Amino acid sequence: MDIAIYTLTSELHDEKAVGAVTQEFLSSLGIDYTLKGNDYTDYGCHTLSVIYVRTGGTEGIFKRLLPQLRQQSQAPFYLLTSGKSNSLAASMEILSYLQQNYMQGEIIHGSADYIAQRLATLSKMSEARKRLKDTRYGIIGQPSDWLISSAADPKAVKTRLGIDLIEVPIEELIEGIDKIAEGDMPNRIYEALKVIVDKYLLQGFTLRCFDLLTAVHNTGCLALARLNAEGIVAGCEGDVPAMLSMAITNALLGVSGFQANPSQINPETGEMLFAHCTIPLNMVERYELDTHFESGIGVGIRGYMKEGPVTIFKVSGDLKRNFMAEGKLVRNQAKPDLCRTQQVIQLTDSQQASYFLTRPIGNHHIITPGNNSKLFEDFMASL
Repeated sequence: MDIAIYTLTSELHDEKAVGAVTQEFLSSLGIDYTLKGNDYTDYGCHTLSVIYVRTGGTEGIFKRLLPQLRQQSQAPFYLLTSGKSNSLAASMEILSYLQQNYMQGEIIHGSADYIAQRLATLSKMSEARKRLKDTRYGIIGQPSDWLISSAADPKAVKTRLGIDLIEVPIEELIEGIDKIAEGDMPNRIYEALKVIVDKYLLQGFTLRCFDLLTAVHNTGCLALARLNAEGIVAGCEGDVPAMLSMAITNALLGVSGFQANPSQINPETGEMLFAHCTIPLNMVERYELDTHFESGIGVGIRGYMKEGPVTIFKVSGDLKRNFMAEGKLVRNQAKPDLCRTQQVIQLTDSQQASYFLTRPIGNHHIITPGNNSKLFEDFMASL
């Protein structure tokens, strides 16, 4: 972890005594950090910049520093405090001032274990924001005709996530596939997509994949599964909000997540069935190749993910709404009348099933391994 700790100290306090408390307190956290003291010249340059409010009477010092700090970083302010020497009271006054002036912040206070875990989470969130900043994500073809609620606000996406949305005509992909003479069709689709990724300097994309059924009589399912496993976010059907959700997931967790449709919901028990014809190959224990479900042609993937904790995640195209719910993957199944990868998930809170029936953010949602709801929630709150 690249954590830099800066200090705020009142001149009324004895530096020798405060220094001893500082060493004892920071050592108790058991984390790697760089102590910067009161030199704020490189504030914001590290993965996570933390202000350790060591004493009370520091509110005015912070206020004088604030214009410089805001010029150097737009990240939320994280105020670390041991609680000694009226440091917690000063931190509360500072945080209240920030909020009155429409700036974000948080006081990091509690047991050594809590503080260490919180700093680790904040460091992961900060690293994810840096990974997303100034990235480029492609929209290869417009969203599929049936995705009538799945548009995005490019300005909001750039402002809050740092992502530029790049439109690429689907015809360019089809022409690229035609230029590749060797290999079977799924591999030619994969190679043509890689050409577009390289040409436009993309970190990911969403593909209007159903057009391939008529244009080249095949599917992009295998290509997307491979590219996701290689770290290139690759979404289906031109669904931009789903792609953005996958980009966030990849930045936080290192996997793109499984873009899937809810196919069945039991609102009384919270059991849900999700299905789709592709899944990142680095998310499954094994997989089989089948045909694409709706068309019966090309290649679809039946992936088997490890059973256990999962989190369902989705953001809206304007980033004003988001949803996350934890649950358990209780079984993978392989029924012939559904998209090929099928997951039965039991929601931890069965009442969250009502969201899908009353106020869903589109139809596609992203399934990730592990209990990640708090991480997603904190990340979205920090934007």
